[in-house]
Amino acid sequence: MFSGMFEGKWLMHKLFWRLAALGSAILVSPAWGQATTRLCNAEESTGPACLLSRQELPSLPSKPLYWHLDQFVSKEAAEAAATSRSTVVDAFGATWLFTIERRSWRPKSGKHISNVGPLPMQPASTYAAEYLRSVFSPGMTAPLHVHSGPEAFFAVSGDTCLETPEGVQLGRGSGNSLLIKGGPPMLLMAIGKEPRKGFALILHDARQPATTLTHDWHPQGLCERQLSSDQAK
Repeated sequence: MFSGMFEGKWLMHKLFWRLAALGSAILVSPAWGQATTRLCNAEESTGPACLLSRQELPSLPSKPLYWHLDQFVSKEAAEAAATSRSTVVDAFGATWLFTIERRSWRPKSGKHISNVGPLPMQPASTYAAEYLRSVFSPGMTAPLHVHSGPEAFFAVSGDTCLETPEGVQLGRGSGNSLLIKGGPPMLLMAIGKEPRKGFALILHDARQPATTLTHDWHPQGLCERQLSSDQAK
């Protein structure tokens, strides 16, 4: 009887330490796997980025490409102006047409808001464009992550800070935009004193995950220092 009780406790003890070792291995792993992106709903509340749309792009021309953002009075009007590399979304009180095209391209109607680029593309047999929406209060950050293709940011309102191993990029005020090539780890933070409402485009090899979380890099606190400076003003 006592022998059986001892053996049972020993097996439980062994199982506990095996699970602990597995948990430790997960925590110290530099990549936590592909980041999952929740689908957007009508509520535009403060919180993590959500996926507005994903579009498969079988091929892209070799010429320099830009992300165009245009506004329309209705979804029907936006769809009528769309191309094979366009996506229509409703967000922040407006209907938007997102298009990947050459810099001089313009839709036949609508109001041109901005274009971001040129997008530093990497060769791939097929591409995917993922469009994200986010609302960050000052100080909020996205988890540390990497992308398998370039990411472009556009802020409808608020201020943006993007830190990478190469340094920091700042975007101020309505319409600010930033751009980063695929590969480097990054930290995105809302700075300033008002919420940052914005979009992001990840244009990547469709055979690879768009986003992978990572703990293999430690920011130097450049965005945090900028936030502190903004708050002190």
